[in-house]
Amino acid sequence: MNPFDLSAKLSLFLSLTIVAAAQTYLYHICPNTTTFPINSTYQNNIDSVLTSLSTNTYLQDGFSRDSTGNPPDEVYGLSLCTAGLSSDICNTCVSKATTDTVQRCPVEKTAIVWYDECLLQYSSQNIFSTMMDSPTVYLVNTQNITDQERFNELLAKTMNETITEASTNQKGAQKFAVKEVNFTAFETIFTFSQCTPDLSAVDCNRCLQTAISQLPMCCAGLQGGRILMPSCSVRYEIYPFYNVTGYQREVYPYYNTTVIGEFPTSAPPPPPSATPPPLSTTIPEEGKGNKTTRVKVIASVSASIIGVLLVTFTIYTLWKRKFGSNGTEQILHTSQEVRLLNLRRQLGDNHSGQDIHNEMALNSKDCPAFSFVTIYEATKHFSYDSKLGKGGFGSVYKGTLPDGKEIAVKRLSRTSGQGLQEFMTEVTLIARLQHRNLVRLLGCCLEKTEKLLIYEYMPNKSLDVFLFDSNMGILLDWKKRFNIINGVARGLLYLHEDSRLRVIHRDLKASNVLLDYEMNPKISDFGMARIFGGNDINNTNRVVGTYGYMSPEYAMEGLFSVKSDVFSFGVLVLEIISGKRNNRFYVSKEGESLLTFAWKLWSEGQGLELVDTSLVQSSVAAEVLKCIHIGLLCVQDDPIERPTMSSVVVMLGSDISLPVPKHCAFSVGQFVAKSATSVVVKDCSVNEVSLSNVSPR
Repeated sequence: MNPFDLSAKLSLFLSLTIVAAAQTYLYHICPNTTTFPINSTYQNNIDSVLTSLSTNTYLQDGFSRDSTGNPPDEVYGLSLCTAGLSSDICNTCVSKATTDTVQRCPVEKTAIVWYDECLLQYSSQNIFSTMMDSPTVYLVNTQNITDQERFNELLAKTMNETITEASTNQKGAQKFAVKEVNFTAFETIFTFSQCTPDLSAVDCNRCLQTAISQLPMCCAGLQGGRILMPSCSVRYEIYPFYNVTGYQREVYPYYNTTVIGEFPTSAPPPPPSATPPPLSTTIPEEGKGNKTTRVKVIASVSASIIGVLLVTFTIYTLWKRKFGSNGTEQILHTSQEVRLLNLRRQLGDNHSGQDIHNEMALNSKDCPAFSFVTIYEATKHFSYDSKLGKGGFGSVYKGTLPDGKEIAVKRLSRTSGQGLQEFMTEVTLIARLQHRNLVRLLGCCLEKTEKLLIYEYMPNKSLDVFLFDSNMGILLDWKKRFNIINGVARGLLYLHEDSRLRVIHRDLKASNVLLDYEMNPKISDFGMARIFGGNDINNTNRVVGTYGYMSPEYAMEGLFSVKSDVFSFGVLVLEIISGKRNNRFYVSKEGESLLTFAWKLWSEGQGLELVDTSLVQSSVAAEVLKCIHIGLLCVQDDPIERPTMSSVVVMLGSDISLPVPKHCAFSVGQFVAKSATSVVVKDCSVNEVSLSNVSPR
């Protein structure tokens, strides 16, 4: 590298770093919906108000406001310094803000800018003594708390005490309060709240209550968070970000910023530089101390700054070499990968074997990380109109990315008991599987308290929507149903034999088969899936799945293998042909299930009577009978007598002779029979469908 180039880059980097270090800028908002002409009366009035604010800041303990002009060119402005600052620091911040705001919002009539030390805002509307809680800016410390339940209880109690004191504070013109409470022997929760002093006690309390009500949305389970609003702000940390005795602020870095509110930003600013908090250095006042002492302090501080900058530059150079131009995306994914690893440690790795663990290592190509803001906007703020449905995992929303691509977003419910494990399984499993008959996972999001899975959007929803509705069922003629049977079979074959991770799905059912624009099937919902090796038979004490689709050895003994999926496939085939649910099949007082009823008709040579009435015109008798035959082979009680999925695919695509199925004695579902013997399944977790009886017959 040319020494001159290196010197120039070092110079530029040092100058930028010095500027960044000198600033404690947090965020700004200036909507471009209302603008003013350059050199207009309104601009002159803004300049006048800003000049007044920068010279009169400390007249009322850090608060100043002024207005000038006549409608429609009247301008209202105010500034507020963070409580506890010296007059010099306060005045410097407001002075910087008045200059910065003009540069960031050159022609906007309304603007607000937040610094760690102050805020400044102006508007063409009267903002004095008016409680404004929008727009809202969230800033969070991304480190997690271990004992979240106790932490949240202490935080809520302490924060409520803080805002009560702040809203009734009579210390001059300021409305603020700080409190602390011991969390552990080594950790303390520090809280802070402040309002603009022109608010009434009622409005101040209302603003602060609104602010802390949003802490669970942005910061639940995290070590620190801050809510910034035009009229008030709250903050908590597990370190003293203020001097407890004198309220002298110390600046600490934040890593994530989210804006929620009715005003868009002209350009989202970058997050503050994650540099260590500066050391407090006391410099003698003018006329005190001696010149030599001042020189030593200045030289010492300068040497420290240069040392820090050189180290920072070295780190920056190494970072650029490693990440290149995609550094931001890499950092975003890395932070989310760390959270995934933490989740895995919390839940335990259910995928046995070091080779499997290594095979499931996540990287950005397998599961890209989406930002929460992108998904939040894509789903129209997770609006009711965007909601596609809800399951045990949580709600599913339709979204549209900025490039126009449609997506489906699974949002983990905070009350979901099984969602965390399902989330981890899907992220580390389905991201590695690619097949035309498997739904595609586009990425995930692990920001704040959100856990999101982003899939390709399936416009025709799931198979059960059509199959078990007499009106929708007519849209599925035999050609489409036969294509769905073939597609699901090929998808299962890929999972069992052809993928690099051999997978047992464990919850194949009609609602987990999604349909694309051309009604092609795609198997979804891998939250209960497990990796296996060879012809392994696995055992579990926790039976999960859906009754009616479970194989007898799994429902009764907790044993599962690829033949468990084959059984579920057989049930699905018979449902596709009949248009009836196995676990809700009522045909006689004897309590026959769909499986036993199908075998009875087939053995008597009346198999076509099983066919859905809407298929009479479009069905091909030979294909229908072959599918019934294959379905009955798949639901044999003995897993050894069931075919593999490779055999099933061959059977579906050829006219080879098929073995004769035996009578299906086992059925799981909801039956009419009153004399059925009930059997208890140990530690059972049922997905969506309830159980009436488990009956071996």
